[in-house]
Parts: sequence; structure tokens; C-alpha cells
Amino acid sequence: MEIYQLRYFLAVAETGNFTKAAQRSFISQPSLSQQILNLEEEFGQKLFHRLGRKAVLTDAGEMLLDGAQRIISEVDHTIGELKSDPVLGPRVAVGAIPTVAPFFLPAVLAYCRANNIHISLQTQEDFRGPLVDALLDGKLDWALLALPLSEPRLHIEKLYSEPLWLAVSAAHRLATADRITFEELRHEDFILLGETSTLASQIERYCGEHHFEPRITHRCGQLATVKTLAAMGLGVSVLPQSARSATDPEGLVFRKFTGITPSRDIALVRHRRHHLGQGAALFAEAARAVVGPVKIAGLPTLTPPSPAS
Repeated sequence: MEIYQLRYFLAVAETGNFTKAAQRSFISQPSLSQQILNLEEEFGQKLFHRLGRKAVLTDAGEMLLDGAQRIISEVDHTIGELKSDPVLGPRVAVGAIPTVAPFFLPAVLAYCRANNIHISLQTQEDFRGPLVDALLDGKLDWALLALPLSEPRLHIEKLYSEPLWLAVSAAHRLATADRITFEELRHEDFILLGETSTLASQIERYCGEHHFEPRITHRCGQLATVKTLAAMGLGVSVLPQSARSATDPEGLVFRKFTGITPSRDIALVRHRRHHLGQGAALFAEAARAVVGPVKIAGLPTLTPPSPAS
């Protein structure tokens, strides 16, 4: 039995399909299938039920799954530790959604520098789906994701909550309104992130709770584009409080909602069976400290100043 065979086995187990597993493993499907057959011959038992295009673990496959995950996790951890730069510190791979990465990751790095914590940080900024896949594939140690998230293979630790604010042009009627509720947005054009964005989905859900469907005129790939279009008066958006910045486009106004303020929860997420090396442990400690009640002087804060009324 070889390590690469276990990786192929896990790829089939996690995708439920030999073709997808081969694509993920960057080998041909016949080659991957042959390696699975070699494993089955070595164990003297079938590992998968071949149900057309679907591959389902047999009882023997279920028994192998747990051990294979532990072995691959330990191997990857050891390789990562061996490759750690003695000057930069132990490696840690972290993913974050686009509405978190530009604000939270710099704060964690600032905390590490202020406390003489050395880690070699590798980052991946992406929407939730690809980040969850990367966690399950063992390519990331941690991911910063918005809740809710339902995946039994992942350990989820809520880090913080933050309010969502209205982002509009200074010339918009709501820029100086005394009262702002989601109901006020019923007839507005919306500027949102892409359809796979958890923030966009949350905003659409809030609109639904107020009995209307948002009229989405612009879908953007980056927060900077959302802000620019909103500042130009091409629609309204709803953004997390931490997205407000001193470098925002001229004419962009952030306003709090009246009454019950919509909010979102951000969590630190990892694979339950993924071994956490020293770098991953240090990053998690820093992330918790950044959002904790005590912050080091000079550390960038996640909370921007209150907007003018």
C-alpha cells in the first residue's frame, strides 16, 4: 500500500465519483481506477460499490476511511513542518471569504508582529464553496467563513458577530434619512457580490423576510467594485461594518439600520481530522485574541468609527 493510493481512495470517497476523483488528483480515470483495484486486491475486499457513475463505500471502505484520513493528515502535517522556514516560522494555510480577508487577516498579522509571533502565512481568498472544498481536501488549515454552515466533517468555532450597514451614495435619499429599515429598500436597485457569496445570500434572505425580492442590477466580484458603484449612485448595498475604510470612494455613505440591526457571524473553521501544526495553532490563538475583549495598543480594530447621522 502506497500513500498516493490512499490519496486516490480518499478522493473517490469524498467525491463519490471516479472521474471527479481523477480530475481532482490530476491523473487519468483509468489510472486511478487501477490503483483502487490494486488496493482492493491487497486487502482482499471491495472498497466501493460501483453504482453506475456513483461510487459508495462498502463496509470495508468505511473501515479504511478513518485510518486513511489520519495517515494522510499526519503525512501532510509532517511535510509542512519540514518545509517550515526557520526564520519566517511554521507554515499555516488560511482561507477567508472576500468580505473578511481584507480586514481580518491584516489585524491578525499586526497582532503577531506586535507579540513577536512568527508564522509563515499562506492565504486563499475565495467564496465559501471553494474554501470548504479546500478544507475537506486538506489544502487549508483554517478558513474564516460566515455562518450558518452545515458540514459534519468541519469543526466550527464562532469568532465574532458584526452588524450590517447600508452603503449608499451621499446623494441618495436614504443618506440623510432619520429612519432606515429593510422595508425602505423595497424599490431600490441592489449592488451585491456574486451568487456564491454568503453575504449576498444573507441580504437576499433578509429581503425575503421583509416580503420582497431585491432587484439586483449589479453583481460584483470584489467589495471595492460594490463600493464604487454604490458611491456613483447606481444602487444600494448592504455591507459588514468592518468593510468601512478610510480609503472608500468619495461620496460613499454608511448608515446604520433603525431598530433590530441585521448582523452576521464569522467563524474559524477547520477539518475535524486535520492535524493542526504549530503554525495553525499560533494563528488560531492570534485570531481569538484579535476579537477578544483585550487588544494591544496600536492593533488595527475591526470596528470602524460610528457614521454620522
